[in-house]
Amino acid sequence: MNILLTRPLIDAEDLMGKFFSLGHKIIHIPTLKISAANIDPIDSKKYDAFIFTSANAIRNLKLISSDKNMICFCVGSITEKIVRQAGYNNTISAGGTVNALKNIILNSDQIDKKKSIAYFCGDNISSNLDIELKREGLQIDKIINYTSEKITDLNEENSKIIKNHPPDIIFIYSTRSAESFVEIVKKYALNGLMTESRVLCISEKVLSVLKNSGWKKLEVFESGDEIMKLEVK
Repeated sequence: MNILLTRPLIDAEDLMGKFFSLGHKIIHIPTLKISAANIDPIDSKKYDAFIFTSANAIRNLKLISSDKNMICFCVGSITEKIVRQAGYNNTISAGGTVNALKNIILNSDQIDKKKSIAYFCGDNISSNLDIELKREGLQIDKIINYTSEKITDLNEENSKIIKNHPPDIIFIYSTRSAESFVEIVKKYALNGLMTESRVLCISEKVLSVLKNSGWKKLEVFESGDEIMKLEVK
C-alpha cells in the first residue's frame, strides 16, 4: 500500500518506521514548516499547570526555570511522550482530541478556579480551548510559542512518484496542513487524488477543508489509530 504522510519529519518518522515494517511504501511530503516563536522565556512560577495540544509546543518551550513536577495536560499519548522525555513526570493524557482534553481539565481534582494555567500552542490552531476554559471560570494564559508556515512546493521526484504511483491513503493532521495540501494538488495538477485516494483527517474541521475543495473519500481518525485505519475501508 502507498501511504502519503504530510507531517514534518520529526513528527512522522516513528509512524514511517511502523509502516515500513509492515511492508508499506511511504511518500513523505511535509506541508508545514514549524519554527520557534520569537518570545521571551516564560516564568513558570506564575503557573500551576501547563496545557500542550501539540508536541511542537513542548519542543519549543522556553522557561526561565523549570518545575518538573508541574501538572501537564496533554492532548494525547504522543504529546505526553514528548513531555515526559523533556523530564516532566506529572502528566495527564486525553484521548487525542481537544474536546476530551477540555473535559479532563474541567474534571481534574488538581485544578480549580484559583489556579493559573499556561496553554502553549501554535499561531494557527483549529480550536478555541483557552476561550472555552475561560468560560468555565478557569484562569488561562494562551502562549504562542511556535509558528507554522505552509509548504506548497513539490520537488520533481515526489511529483513523479505521486503521478506514477498515487497514494492509497493520505494522512492530514491540521486544517492548515489541509489547506497547504489542497494548494499543492492544484499547483501540480494532481487532481486524480481527489477521487482515488482515501484521505484520513484528524478532525471534522480538517475534513471540511478538503470536502469544500471537492475531495471525495474522506474519513476522520484519531491520533494513534493510523495502523488500524489501514485495514478499515
